[in-house]
This record gives sequence, C-alpha cells and structure tokens, in this order.
Amino acid sequence: MTEIAAPPSSIAQLLNGYSIEVNPSDAKALNSALDRLTPGTEVFLTWIPGTDPMHMVGPAAQLRRAGLLPVPHVGARQFESAAQLEQLAARLAGDAGVDRILVIAGDRAKPAGTYDSSLAVMEAGVFQQRDITRMAVAGFPEGNPNISEPALEEALAAKINFARNSGLQLSIVTQFCFDAEPIVGWMQRLRARRINHPVRIGLAGPARLVTLVRYAVRCGVGNSLRVLTEHPSSAKLLTDKGPEPIIRDIALSAGPTSDGMLPLGIAGLHFYVFGGFNKTVDWINAARAQ
Repeated sequence: MTEIAAPPSSIAQLLNGYSIEVNPSDAKALNSALDRLTPGTEVFLTWIPGTDPMHMVGPAAQLRRAGLLPVPHVGARQFESAAQLEQLAARLAGDAGVDRILVIAGDRAKPAGTYDSSLAVMEAGVFQQRDITRMAVAGFPEGNPNISEPALEEALAAKINFARNSGLQLSIVTQFCFDAEPIVGWMQRLRARRINHPVRIGLAGPARLVTLVRYAVRCGVGNSLRVLTEHPSSAKLLTDKGPEPIIRDIALSAGPTSDGMLPLGIAGLHFYVFGGFNKTVDWINAARAQ
C-alpha cells in the first residue's frame, strides 16, 4: 500500500453512490438501513445457505417503501426446484416491487436442484417475465480457488452475451479484496477486453483483523489473505483505518479522469459488513465528511 495520499475529494468521489449488504434476518441491521441510508441506495440482501429465500421478501418490501433499492441475492445452486425459483421471482416482483437482483452461483459444491450456475437462472427467464431486468453478476479480481481463470472469463462472457441478446441491464459486483493492485489490474484487463459494463468494487467495512482473516479464508481471496498475514503494517492500516488505504490506492493507481467520472468506469463501491452494519456506515459517513 502506497504512502502517498490521494486527494480527499478522490476518496469522497469513490464513496458517492455506494451500495451495502444487509442480512435480511438481522432485524437490527435492517432497521438501521431504513433509518440511516439515503433514498436511492442499493441494499443487497444476502441469502444465507440453508435458509428460506422467501425471508428476503418482507425486508425487500420494507426497503422499497423507504425509497431504498433492494437487491436480493439469487443463488442458483441453492434452489431446490424450478417452482421455488418461480415463486421467489413472483413474490419479489409482486409483493416487494423489486426491480434488480444479484445472480450468483451460490455457496454449494453440488446444486440442490437443477440450476448449477448464474447463467442457468438468467436463461430460465422467470425474472425477466416479471420485469426484473437489472441483474448484477459476480466478478473476481483475485480469481476463484475453485474455477480456473479461463473458465471465469468464459462464464462472464457468456453472461454478457446473454444479457446483450436479451435486453438485460447487466452490471458486475466484485468479491472483496484487501489490496488495490489486483482490483486495478483486473479492471484494466476487463476494459481491454471491451467489457464496459458498470462495475462495483467490493470492499470489507472496518472489522477486527481476526474477522477479516476468517472471511478471507472462507471466500478464498488468497492474495488478500497474504496482505493480512504477511504484511503487518498493511494489516494494521486496514484495521485502524478500515478500507481507506485501498480506496486511496485505487484512486491513485487508476489515475484521474478529465470528465468527472470515476476511473476505469467504476460505478461505485460495494461494502461487505463483516464488522457490523452500523460500524461500516459510521466509517463511510466519517470518510465522506473529511
């Protein structure tokens, strides 16, 4: 992590229009989101493996009524049947007014039903039939330990092609990282491949070191794990200052833009609230006020 400071305006600019995650089963976090977030903020609702996806419907409706934009997680491998997928799509659209989702493969080695990938859910067409046409998919700046890099690129290309041919508004939300270098490098390679879709950069909100390490191990972000375990000074920066050093390095590495847009076509930042929802929002508000 560089020691050169990025202008505060660069950091504040990257923090504008951020999105954030909420566990729909966490009533305290949900109420805080309703009370504290600016209308128009995208709030991603996590589908915890082993739980009923219908539990996202009520919280999504509450967020929508408050002027927020709920983005439910749709984990392909977690669906037990086509009927369950259709029921979720119908309830999210009809009961909660959802107009956007995050489609991911899901945290299972073996599918619970017939859907084995995010593309399979997209191709099913049940969300499009209910006018849910804004879909985000996952991006992996540090790769995925279970999937080769060529396979990741091929899968993303297939989703992009399907979205283009189907009239979907596709965006990408990345896995979290603890180092700016793989993020910027991945973004540059993405743009070199003429993939110009909006990208939200995933970052972990402030948390204790042991918490960050636990999630890094669970999510397979190996290079970032090395930042935490092999570079004590960098780890201390992240625990003392939250993700500010990473945001600063992204701003510096990506370079300025002349049109006021974010560098590399970054759409904004997305926060994983490993250290707690309120702690993350407190940090964001303080960083934006500097």
